[in-house]
Amino acid sequence: MQAPVDYLLQLADSALILGQRNAEWCGHAPVLEEDMAMANVSLDLIGQARLLYQYAATRLNAAGQGTPALTEDSLAYFRDVAEFRNYTLLELPHFPSRTGLLAPAAAADRDFATTIARNFLYSAYMALLWEALQASKDEELAAIAAKSLKETRYHLRHSRDWLVRLGDGTEESHQRMQSALNHLMPYTQEFWSTSDAENTAAAQGTGVLPATLQADWSALVDDALQEATLQRPSADGYVTQGKWGSHSEHLGYVLGEMQGLARQHPGASW
Repeated sequence: MQAPVDYLLQLADSALILGQRNAEWCGHAPVLEEDMAMANVSLDLIGQARLLYQYAATRLNAAGQGTPALTEDSLAYFRDVAEFRNYTLLELPHFPSRTGLLAPAAAADRDFATTIARNFLYSAYMALLWEALQASKDEELAAIAAKSLKETRYHLRHSRDWLVRLGDGTEESHQRMQSALNHLMPYTQEFWSTSDAENTAAAQGTGVLPATLQADWSALVDDALQEATLQRPSADGYVTQGKWGSHSEHLGYVLGEMQGLARQHPGASW
């Protein structure tokens, strides 16, 4: 039994885009230790994306859909915005809406609280998803899930520690973390909407229906927010459609930076 390729790409794209976003802290983190920590988180996520892209490329090539043959690089660097299936949450810039900067190319100081809040919300979800996917009937995906789970539990612990430290810290750090949560929480609604690929994978036993993880995710979030003396904001509002290929204006800029070199020198070897 094999999971749908679109399901693999949804997982891979999410890991890749968040890995790219977190890598933007390299050389800019608030302390040297966090510079290294954020780089390691990015490498973990990109490593997860590589495994999933490699598996997806093998499947697509076997089905005769790759001419020339697809690779992890072609799936990462030569697909356009509408072909990506990552959650919209993961492509957003590192500053909250309170800055008032809405244009996708707008410049602002990176806000560490926004990065931490996003990493926490996403890794809390992915820790549960990877754990469940260890039982996937797709043996290759189950193996990827087992490896990814160890890394994601570290990401969750790292982001949760900072969430608590900033939330229960100074008046300013508390306010900035609360602002970041207020900004990002509505985007988590996309976790619980179900794509066709997720429905198919769940019916096969190769994947998981997101809604089955929502109660445990909420418990993880509520426990951390209570310790951090933060209020859980409402998630009401528009449900984003990133995993259907409908993205914010920001993804094109992320891909433009990430894919630029590969597209300037297609087929190059180093």
